[in-house]
Amino acid sequence: MKKVCFFMILGCLNAASFLVSAESQTCPADLGGKCSGSDDWQGEFFPEIPQIKYEGPSSKNPLAYRWYNAEEEILGKKMKDWFRFSVAFWHTFRGTGGDPFGAATKYWPWEDGTNSVSMAKRRMRANFEFLKKLGVDWWCFHDRDIAPDGNTLEESNKNLDEVIELAKELQKGSKIRPLWGTAQLFLHPRYMHGGATSSEVGVYAYAAAQVKKAMEVTHYLGGENYVFWGGREGYQTLLNTDMERELDHMARFFEAAVAYKKKIGFNGTLLIEPKPQEPTKHQYDWDAATAANFLRKYGLINEFKLNIECNHATLSGHTCHHELETARINGLLGNIDANTGDAQTGWDTDQFLTDVGEATMVMMSVIKNGGIAPGGFNFDAKLRRESTDVEDLFIAHISGMDTVARGLRNAAKILEDGRLSELVGKRYSSWNSELGKQIEEGKADFEYLEKKAKEFGEPKVPSAKQELAEMIFQSAM
Repeated sequence: MKKVCFFMILGCLNAASFLVSAESQTCPADLGGKCSGSDDWQGEFFPEIPQIKYEGPSSKNPLAYRWYNAEEEILGKKMKDWFRFSVAFWHTFRGTGGDPFGAATKYWPWEDGTNSVSMAKRRMRANFEFLKKLGVDWWCFHDRDIAPDGNTLEESNKNLDEVIELAKELQKGSKIRPLWGTAQLFLHPRYMHGGATSSEVGVYAYAAAQVKKAMEVTHYLGGENYVFWGGREGYQTLLNTDMERELDHMARFFEAAVAYKKKIGFNGTLLIEPKPQEPTKHQYDWDAATAANFLRKYGLINEFKLNIECNHATLSGHTCHHELETARINGLLGNIDANTGDAQTGWDTDQFLTDVGEATMVMMSVIKNGGIAPGGFNFDAKLRRESTDVEDLFIAHISGMDTVARGLRNAAKILEDGRLSELVGKRYSSWNSELGKQIEEGKADFEYLEKKAKEFGEPKVPSAKQELAEMIFQSAM
């Protein structure tokens, strides 16, 4: 999720050193411009970008939807309700293109080179204009993405409150709300050993206070979920780590979060986002199965669901489809961070999902789940370092939305065709027998099964028909 790339250069590099050119801007990035230093500037941030509309598959317009038609019904539900698309504030408005080997390549025209509260407010206004032009009702944030960290917890909370009040004001008259909020417990040096799993009790307390505040503002804005991503909740080596104690501490942290959620009347879903590593060598919420096991062990299985990120799935050695199915069959599928990685790299590249085949498998799980509301599809994805035009922000989201929409259309086609379901049903048809029923109901012990094995003799094992299954799947692309 939520890498440090967009914060690498703040306070470290001169803003002028990574300025990129931009043409015909309404909000110029200079200290004398009409929007610099202003809390209430309300000009247009994207004057060259029209309202994004559906134009159909034949359209050649990069600033139009070809497959995503918000009001169109698929399998009895509007497309917008299947997806509940969300924009990730951190990648979209704090992403700089910086990486461990180079400085930032993006400097959006509304930026003034500061991390001030005034600048944070301007970004929030840009965020709402962006959402409205995309026709998206949801956005996600970390507390420190949207408001600057202060010198004290009190100052940080004051900064956050000021930006949140603006967001509340901008929400009026629209359906725009946070899909989820979260606390950034990974960037600041205090969290180098983790937050909920830190070896220092003072850090644990500070992390709890930060989550408390982040949950409050998420609730205040009408957010429907709250996410925990444990980028630092893990270890680099077990030689200096009391893993059992750290896991116990993390469970106590989550118990306190559940209690506070109920105390303030927040009815949103609490979500854990699994990831195997990066930045920590080993994270405690490695994958969906590991997270589910943790929740069961500590009696939290009914209090949380999972936010599955596709790029995290591949980092853990799984497909996104596998992680979604693992979450679904455990009753834990709550949200999807829609992105993908690159097979040639070994890190979390957070690219926009453009593989229609992968999107189709994702939607097969979502359909089986009956949807993912109150969760949704959050584009936890960033522009490539070399993409530096403002319109690229729109093009990337349009492409991602169209890809997932095409996946829904394909998945519906496969379901309505019925051949794949028939193939799977036929493969397991022997379990529809009396013996199969007895086993599934827990009424067949080993002695009885031994007796049946002797009666049957050597079983006949049919073909799995994998190639036929893949042919059926590809025919829907």
